[in-house]
Amino acid sequence: METTKLYSLNLSNIKTYLFAGLFLLGNLLLPQLAHLVPNGGLIFLPIYFFTLIAAYKYGMYVGLLTAVLSPLANSLLFGMPVAAMLPAIMTKSVILAIAAALAAKHFGKISIVGILLAILAYQVIGTGLEWAMTGSFFVAVQDFRMGVPGMLIQLFGGYAVLKALAKAKA
Repeated sequence: METTKLYSLNLSNIKTYLFAGLFLLGNLLLPQLAHLVPNGGLIFLPIYFFTLIAAYKYGMYVGLLTAVLSPLANSLLFGMPVAAMLPAIMTKSVILAIAAALAAKHFGKISIVGILLAILAYQVIGTGLEWAMTGSFFVAVQDFRMGVPGMLIQLFGGYAVLKALAKAKA
């Protein structure tokens, strides 16, 4: 069995904040690229990509810091997501961070199934919560209507990035 170093950094470790800062930077840059395409944010779901990597590789705290700070920073710096969307996006981000960290802990290795389960968890649970928040099923299922390419990028791109990080001994 292939062994991969997955971490569970705690809040007293400076690396937690350094890695969260790096993943936050990724979650600032990737959405800017995605927004060059019309509806790119809705199609590619870029705000979640580095949250998935952060939580799967470095644990719950790095993931949660990335999940909460990324949407806030993007909204404050670039106006996207708009403030009205922040509760739903932050809820989904937090669910993704928790699900990815739990999947990594459960599987103990980089697992396409673990990544898929994390993506499905944040999308299914997040959709239900977004529906409850907005009262609109149509709005709540928007990621499933438009964001499948983004979910596939998270799955296969996330797997590839995690594998590359494992090879780099990061």
